[in-house]
Amino acid sequence: MMIYELSKYSGITSSNFIIFCYFVLKYSAFSTMEEKKKEGRYSRIYDQLTSLVLKSNSQSARMATIVAVLHHKIEYFFWTGFYMIEDGKMTVNIYQGPVACQILEKDKGVCWAAFNKKETVVVEDVHTFPGHIACDSRSNSEIVVPFKNREGEIIGVLDVDSSEKAAFSEVDARWLEKILELVWV
Repeated sequence: MMIYELSKYSGITSSNFIIFCYFVLKYSAFSTMEEKKKEGRYSRIYDQLTSLVLKSNSQSARMATIVAVLHHKIEYFFWTGFYMIEDGKMTVNIYQGPVACQILEKDKGVCWAAFNKKETVVVEDVHTFPGHIACDSRSNSEIVVPFKNREGEIIGVLDVDSSEKAAFSEVDARWLEKILELVWV
């Protein structure tokens, strides 16, 4: 009865509606499965990083280790690194991937948006983000996580780009925020 009502008012045939529902459910199940795989991968990476960062008390050594492990263990990470605030400028720091923009124009782009909002920003398609700074045209999606010092002040950001659109989700955001805390254990 419901299929008939929808098809009657929307102009969609009941067979097309059933096919549409099938693909929505299939994609949803696939998406849930992919998110569970992400959870498992991040959990293993977190465990690995927990033991690695304890080998040094150096902030830069810990940051470099985190960037290297993330960049090489997560296949959709295209560029992985830190931008730090130095003299009021957002300046590239430790990273892996293609050559980066050295200094990001103030209050422009995803990195400054995350810094100014004081929260993680996930962008499914960077080409539609107002003021996006294109350091590499192959980048299609991005996640930026504020990086805080021991006192909780934001001193920079972790920036991750992907060549895939919509590569990042809430799972990435939650785990990357947690992983950044390892710099200060």
